[in-house]
Amino acid sequence: MHRRVTAFLATAAVAAVAFVSQAAAEKVIIGQFGNPTPMQVAAAEGKFAAATGWEIEWRKFASGTDVIAAMASGDIKVAELGSSPLAIAASQGVDLQLFMLAQVIGEAESLIVRNGSGIESLEDIKGKRIAVPVGSTAHFSLMGAIQQAGISEGDLTIMNMPPDQIAAAWQQDAIDGAFIWQPVQSEILKTGTLLVGADKTAEWGFPTFDGWVVNKDFAAANADAMAAFAKVMDEANRAYLDNVDGWTADSAPVQTIAAQTGAAADQVPGILKGFAFTPLSEQVSDTWLGSADKTMKATADFLKAAGRIDSAADDYTPFVNKDIAKAAGM
Repeated sequence: MHRRVTAFLATAAVAAVAFVSQAAAEKVIIGQFGNPTPMQVAAAEGKFAAATGWEIEWRKFASGTDVIAAMASGDIKVAELGSSPLAIAASQGVDLQLFMLAQVIGEAESLIVRNGSGIESLEDIKGKRIAVPVGSTAHFSLMGAIQQAGISEGDLTIMNMPPDQIAAAWQQDAIDGAFIWQPVQSEILKTGTLLVGADKTAEWGFPTFDGWVVNKDFAAANADAMAAFAKVMDEANRAYLDNVDGWTADSAPVQTIAAQTGAAADQVPGILKGFAFTPLSEQVSDTWLGSADKTMKATADFLKAAGRIDSAADDYTPFVNKDIAKAAGM
């Protein structure tokens, strides 16, 4: 009888510990764009949750504007955010800090023009209807392309549309072109032509990237978990960088990405090559996080001059956190 009671109490104690452990797991909502990138594999395998100890809900956002609103309201504490919306958010004083890059944007965001629209060069977009999610990195790139062409915004009709509406407007012949990302990009390319990508506009002085941002107080209260999060993200990117040619349409990682994002598996390898994934060890250098405040400042100044924001801050240093990347052991 004594042994049975002891065994019962031991079992109850184990169950109680498991219950407490489960109850103690903090639920964290993380915002992301659903891009077909290596981190989707790690997310599907539960690596972020295992490393951080969080119960993670991945919430997909259609635009940086929506992410800014969610961060400002406190609905989310960690999110993916484009460099242009990041500059807007920082200029507005939203409590967030860039702590690592997600990916540098190349042809993954491009200006696609409709076949038969009469657009064969940048100068030809004058008088045309060009759609773009206003405030996004694609919008920033479009503004750079317009400046490079020597025309003003008033010389064309810029139509503010989220990605799904761009796809619908294209089908209805309501637009002549769009500066947009995947998977809409692949869909409209069936009857369109890539005119210029974000890699080219970056050469013209308008670099864009997607970064990971975090609420300042949340980062301070969850230093170890944030470092673990960054490390898993870096490992996911390295898995791809170490075997780029192996990530074919029928490979396990690409199949996982397709399942996670809804992108066609045969398109994923090409989409991945439209991004540049920078190892965290390089991100802590002066080229990236070390000069991120200056990049934000330059972006904000341009957006102000273009009338997209009312004012730009003098210093964007408070909106960059290099400690998380360093703590990740890089």
